[in-house]
Parts: sequence; C-alpha cells; structure tokens
Amino acid sequence: MLKTHAKYNIGQVVRHRKHPFRGVVFDIDPEFANTEEWYDAIPEEVRPAKEQPFYHLLAENDHTYYVAYVSEQNLVPDETGEPVDHPDLPDLFGEFQEGRYPLEYQLN
Repeated sequence: MLKTHAKYNIGQVVRHRKHPFRGVVFDIDPEFANTEEWYDAIPEEVRPAKEQPFYHLLAENDHTYYVAYVSEQNLVPDETGEPVDHPDLPDLFGEFQEGRYPLEYQLN
C-alpha cells in the first residue's frame, strides 16, 4: 500500500539512520522516482521499498557537502538543534530558526 503522507517537511533537518550524515529536506517524492541503476546499486539486503516517500537533502558529513536521495525508513529527525553548513542552503532557505529552515523563493 502506498504511503502518501511524508513524515518530514521541507526545511526540516534530518539525519541518516545508519550513515554519518545529516541534511535539510528540499524536495519530497511521494514514492521512489530515481533511476533503476541508482536503485539497483543499493545492496539487496538493505534496499528500501519504493512505495514510501523519498527525500532530496542538502547533505553534509565530516568531509564534504552533497545532495542525497534517501528513503523515509532511513531517516530520523536531527535532535542536535545545530544548523547545517551546506553552501547551497541560502539559495533555497532563510536563516536557521527554531530547528528548521524557512523556505524562501527568490524571483528574478
């Protein structure tokens, strides 16, 4: 059964359940919407179900910044209260406040 309600929101800081990175949600797919090659590259024993929300994150770890695509089952809320330092954050969001980033649109 397709779960269509996302647990996390745009602007929310989350962390990966198993891997050492955290990020800010900037887009949500109601179910898997990446390539089959991407999906097949995940080891079968840990491959998430496609019928769940998948999140696009501006992610960071101790070494670098990147964009991550993560299933809902592999995310948990980030409880640190710390901002994320991803360099692309100002392009989409306002200043970190109360544990989240407010979405800001720049019309050019």
